[in-house]
Amino acid sequence: MRHVIALDVGGTGMKAALVGASGELLHQARRATGRERGPDAVVEGILDFAAELHAYGAEHLGEPASAAGVAVPGIVDAEQGVAVYAANLGWRDVPLRALLTERLGIPVALGHDVRTGGLAEGRIGAGQGADRFFFVPLGTGIAGAIGIGGRVEAGAHGFAGEIGHIVVRPGGAPCPCGQAGCLERYASASAVSEAWAAATGDPEADAADCAKAVESGDPRAQTVWQNAVDALADGLVTALTLLDPSTLIIGGGLAEAGETLFTPLRDAIRQRITFQKLPSVVPAALGDTAGCLGAGLLAWDLLTTTDGMEVTP
Repeated sequence: MRHVIALDVGGTGMKAALVGASGELLHQARRATGRERGPDAVVEGILDFAAELHAYGAEHLGEPASAAGVAVPGIVDAEQGVAVYAANLGWRDVPLRALLTERLGIPVALGHDVRTGGLAEGRIGAGQGADRFFFVPLGTGIAGAIGIGGRVEAGAHGFAGEIGHIVVRPGGAPCPCGQAGCLERYASASAVSEAWAAATGDPEADAADCAKAVESGDPRAQTVWQNAVDALADGLVTALTLLDPSTLIIGGGLAEAGETLFTPLRDAIRQRITFQKLPSVVPAALGDTAGCLGAGLLAWDLLTTTDGMEVTP
């Protein structure tokens, strides 16, 4: 059965799958990155994991994988196939595509984790059928993926979609990026956790606890939550003014609060728009499988462009 390798590398763990031409998951596996052993060990772990998946396909599916797609965090030069920088993994300028191609002997596509997840959400997830979408995962930080015509725009230098570093509170909280008042300092899951911990005096309190307290009517939680929603709406209205998407897809840990987030967020966006068209604001559909599924799409796309095969995952 013809298939590809899909590998999603995170800060602490890797998710992988063998993906068929119709998008079916033929085999799935997970493994730790081993980052505590240093960046070279992480790279070697990725190569070994990919090689094991390649061997599994050959043994159990009748043939080895035709291509591989790999999603990695940090700064990624997808065109050159280089993992430029990832703070969590400690690497710089790793020629990951070349290393994997040499190890596996098949074409390899390298992508940025958020943009790759956005590709999956746009094609087969919450944005399916939308020609223009913007995918925003709210996790430890906030990133974004701009979807146009079934593709995700990387930008001239690979930084397109970085909505988390739009300044929404000028002169506000300092951000590791060097600016002050960035969106992710107010509306990420980690920012809400920090604010709720401060409000309660409980250092273990987190964003999920805050959401539950909002639902139970706690006024302190409602204040923390609304501050985050207002900041998020300010950032998103800036994005939709520039991009004019038909669909805003919100994912990540904070989106797990469901309508506790989406009802006030839709209201806040509606209150802020003037001439802009209000997009659909929907939760992401693929959860933590988005990056892996997107990596599979990258691999099938690579085959489509290299051998002319018609593939529609």
